[in-house]
Amino acid sequence: MSGSEYENIIKQSTRPRTGLKAILLLIIIVVLFLITIISITMWAIFLKKVETTKNEPKLNKWKQNGITVAGGNEQGQELNQLNHPAGIFIDKNKNIFIADYANHRIVEWKYNATEGKIIADGNKEGNQIDQLYGPTDVIVDEQNHSIIIADRGNRRVIQWLNQNQQILIQDIYCYALATDKHGFLYVSDWWKNEVRRWKMGEYDNEGIVVAGGNDRGNKSNQLRCPTYIFVDEDQSIYVSDQENHRVMKWRKGAENGTIVAGGNGQGNRLNQLSSPQGVIVDDLGQIYVADWKNNRVMRWFEEKKEGEIVIGENQVILPYGLSFDDEGNLYVTDSMTHAIQKFEINL
Repeated sequence: MSGSEYENIIKQSTRPRTGLKAILLLIIIVVLFLITIISITMWAIFLKKVETTKNEPKLNKWKQNGITVAGGNEQGQELNQLNHPAGIFIDKNKNIFIADYANHRIVEWKYNATEGKIIADGNKEGNQIDQLYGPTDVIVDEQNHSIIIADRGNRRVIQWLNQNQQILIQDIYCYALATDKHGFLYVSDWWKNEVRRWKMGEYDNEGIVVAGGNDRGNKSNQLRCPTYIFVDEDQSIYVSDQENHRVMKWRKGAENGTIVAGGNGQGNRLNQLSSPQGVIVDDLGQIYVADWKNNRVMRWFEEKKEGEIVIGENQVILPYGLSFDDEGNLYVTDSMTHAIQKFEINL
């Protein structure tokens, strides 16, 4: 074999090996490129998740064993008893003001007290100026230390100040009361299916309809037996729309409300409510609802399709009123055990 023939054989034998190396190198480059892209993508997802978690609002939780802070000594009219309590108000000193519905009176329980003090009525049910008939809500005007009462059975809103009474609004089937920082009083009218607003101290008018008022119904501009209400910093009004099994939000000046809880028929699923009562909203805009016939307290985020249970049915029976104190403890009116339960916040 000549030298030239040998060189040709060597060249021919090395060509496939050179091509194979090139292919392997290309594959390695592609794999490294894909690994780099995947790593960058995963890192970006991780950073986004960390940032999202950092920006998520803190979800408060409460101890599930409630503490009885008022009543709880069976049904009755003694000073250490309540009879189907309804709305409540907690002042800055953690004193509890209770609409003691079936006892036709308003009772104040001082912080850590073992019995209450009657601060309105106590003269049995009636329609005299110094009597109440089935009060469903109470608020305290801390400017003059008076109490304002939804005297539902007498179809009036009445103010008590040092045992002196003044009827503020008449001929209204008032269920619940709320005030805002601008000095307005809001009243839900269970019969007329609306919420009206008055400037406090100026009650010689019919007030202004700020929610509902378009007959009874389930449209976005209607209510059906509104119960408790809440007014936030922006003067948006939250209404427990009892017979529509939903909570509605009316922004200031709006002609229509939006559903912010429930609205999927009566039921016990997480997207449903059953005859909602008390409603309050925290500083983060989280909505808390006394889901009356489901024996639970729900928390809803606006625009979410489902709520979550914060106080379960093994803790409360037919919850009515809701309130927070300055520390974030949650108070619930347990109407069937005739007590006010305090659920301490988990810090």
